[in-house]
Amino acid sequence: MPVQVAVCGPGECTDLEAAQAYEVGELLAAHGAVVICGGGAGVMASVAAGARVRGGLTVGIHPATRDDASPDLSVTIATGMGEARNAIIVASADAVIVIGGSWGTMSEVALAKRRGDVPVVALGGWRIVDGDGHDVDGIRHVASPAEAVTQALGGS
Repeated sequence: MPVQVAVCGPGECTDLEAAQAYEVGELLAAHGAVVICGGGAGVMASVAAGARVRGGLTVGIHPATRDDASPDLSVTIATGMGEARNAIIVASADAVIVIGGSWGTMSEVALAKRRGDVPVVALGGWRIVDGDGHDVDGIRHVASPAEAVTQALGGS
């Protein structure tokens, strides 16, 4: 069974975040991983486009209907659940890559950390710190799409 990697990020992202997501999608597809995302715009659309160009399988877990889902998805699951669909995205993943930051993205990080058994890799975006200003344990911060994919797929 192929590895399933959730790629999470804002629907309204920067050009850099979109480019990083596209590259992450390409790299995941090149490794045979299934890309799971929220199915919308921004980081989600970019990672789906990157994976598609490399022949990868992309699954969008959409908050509403299929009407405004990214055209680069292989499969769209229309949940009608709004942001509650974030739990499905994370529960379906063997690893989570976060690109950029938003409140929805933060909820996916929190759900992944609550699961406890899924690697969480952050490329840019928000940092979660404790009361002393130290990074919270268990989130691997990386500097490049290649490093994000390597960490998500179990490399060091």
